[in-house]
Amino acid sequence: MTDSLKIVSWNINSVRARIDLVERFLTEVSPDILCLQETKVRDDQFPEGMFRRLGYNHQILCGQPMHHGVAMISRVPLHEHTRHDWQDNGEARHVGAILNNGVRIENVYIPAGGEIPDRDANPKFGQKLDYYQRMIDWSADLKTPTILMGDFNIAPLEADVWSHKKLINVVSHTQIEIDVLKKLQDAHGWVDIGRKFIPDPERLYTWWSYRAHDWRAADKGRRLDHVWTSPELADKAVSHSVHEDSRGWTKPSDHAALITEFEF
Repeated sequence: MTDSLKIVSWNINSVRARIDLVERFLTEVSPDILCLQETKVRDDQFPEGMFRRLGYNHQILCGQPMHHGVAMISRVPLHEHTRHDWQDNGEARHVGAILNNGVRIENVYIPAGGEIPDRDANPKFGQKLDYYQRMIDWSADLKTPTILMGDFNIAPLEADVWSHKKLINVVSHTQIEIDVLKKLQDAHGWVDIGRKFIPDPERLYTWWSYRAHDWRAADKGRRLDHVWTSPELADKAVSHSVHEDSRGWTKPSDHAALITEFEF
């Protein structure tokens, strides 16, 4: 018997500020599991009521006041909840769980890394690289079939940014970040589901700055959000798309939602 699951990853940039958008999205797209990043809310203030009204009664929260925060909201049971401190400073940047079929889902919000791509001049950049190194170490020992998704804050390919030439020295597309992302991918043989369905060099963006007056016309995007799977799960993914329309809704997040369907 085939078990179909539609799983969404979305950096919402404040779940309370955009709760109406989230409700619209859930009503229109109807995912089974929603992984949110940058929720920006303490767990005791998370707006769980709307989710429960729509049938999302399984909730794993890892929040903090004003900054960061992740959540996993689901219609299906979630077991063995985990919260890794890969930032090593207590910031709320990860939740994980296991599904009934034994597959693990990891939801991450990796640090942006500041403005200067130099560890010595910019401690935030060093924190980002260290976060990746902890994930590399974890990936090397990973045995459970896993779906890893979230805001990775790195756009690795030339077709993942609006201008490779102009962004090659800008944090999120520098060579040192591209290299550390590749190390993470190689540590477990992770499969990039986005590029499985939308092959390089096709344009693939998930984030557009608020600075553009007309974000769609300017289309100065970057692919900062990703869905990866363990090698044995790659063929279980049957579709993947970026919900670009959500970026154009009223008072949107600067990130679009990623929708991936699996058949187990």
